[in-house]
Amino acid sequence: MIRRLLNLVIVFLCSNFYFVFSLLDAPPILNVSMIVASAILLIVFNITPRWIMKSFTRGEVLMGGRELIIIANLVFIADICFSIFILPRFDFQPIAVVFSVLGALIILLTITLNGVLRFILASTQLSLLMKVTLFFTWWIPIVNFFVFWRCCRVAKSEYLFMIYKEELNEGRKENEVCKTKYPLLMVHGIFWRDWQIFNYWGRISRELLRNGAVVYYGNQQSAAPMEVSGAELKAQILSILAKENCEKVNIIAHSKGGLDARYAISCLDAAPYVASLTTIGTPHRGCSLIDIAVKKIPKSLIRLLAKGYNAMYKKLGDTEPDFQCGINDITIKQCAQFNEQVVDREGVLYSSVASKMSSFFSADFPLNVGFAILRRTDGDNDGFVSVESAKWGDFRGMIETRGRRGVSHGDMIDLTRKNIKGFDACEYYVEIIKDLKAQGL
Repeated sequence: MIRRLLNLVIVFLCSNFYFVFSLLDAPPILNVSMIVASAILLIVFNITPRWIMKSFTRGEVLMGGRELIIIANLVFIADICFSIFILPRFDFQPIAVVFSVLGALIILLTITLNGVLRFILASTQLSLLMKVTLFFTWWIPIVNFFVFWRCCRVAKSEYLFMIYKEELNEGRKENEVCKTKYPLLMVHGIFWRDWQIFNYWGRISRELLRNGAVVYYGNQQSAAPMEVSGAELKAQILSILAKENCEKVNIIAHSKGGLDARYAISCLDAAPYVASLTTIGTPHRGCSLIDIAVKKIPKSLIRLLAKGYNAMYKKLGDTEPDFQCGINDITIKQCAQFNEQVVDREGVLYSSVASKMSSFFSADFPLNVGFAILRRTDGDNDGFVSVESAKWGDFRGMIETRGRRGVSHGDMIDLTRKNIKGFDACEYYVEIIKDLKAQGL
């Protein structure tokens, strides 16, 4: 508070230097010295508003933006009070008043814009809509106050969460809580690939690595028949065994990736090389949303979508993308046949996780639409897979939150990189891996 008060005084003096120095009636040399000193302090304030000179991390940049916005608004209020209650008591030249007010506005707008840019560039929790709103309304009085209030709340919450995660990981760094006996194989779901630019698993993989895990990715195609994806996963498993000189891997699979992994284990003789399979939101009993879509959408349109999808993903790295086979594999009928033929193998620990959206507003399109449809037909669901369909092996439970947020199919892989109150995706995976380590896997 003392630092903030000092910053407030500095900015206020800079924005009203003509009136303040006129009232002080100090010698010219002292006025010049004070102006220079104030200008330097103002520049320093814009660079390090929280008086932290050693750290320019994303969190500090973000909180610096918050401080800039708060000070600018407080000084703006102070300037209005000064103009209403103090200035009328003195006889200043009108032209001087005009230029002084313009100078004050320029200073405050500069500080505010600095804070706005810090918010836009440094925050990962402000939505795109909020950032756009902030960019176009930051200079509009009254309206910007409510936008600033929302952004400052998000910024503080984001910063505190970052500090919490840093302290948590630092405290357990030496324990390597995720250093399992066997390396991890993270298997993506349908319609995605393992790209380096955009990690399918959001911040989860990095969190596991920071805590000692050895992480590999499935690298199977985005949409292909299970026998193709399963063969690709087995090849990846054998490659990992050779690289790490180990006997087995622990598989963490999301969505259809869980079915691909089950196929590789049971039908392609990969069982001796797999210690455990943990499925996240996998449609073990099918996805009725796909059944509904196949029935409602004209076949000609599906073929057109498949043609476009296959052509696009072939350019993105898939060798033989097959959109129609990919979605057919997760229909209810096909999954029922799959479960009859693909039997769990002894020696592999099977476990599963499901999540539940709480309302239509728990996620964006298309998961919100999927939730509304599945809510009527299947009950609790994550926007793509029902809770009942996701259960397989040792069921670890259903993930949900209080209120209307819930946890969607995408939230389970940290798709949007958003901090969800009541659910820390990264920490949840850490707990899964800790359990595997405790079991000697």
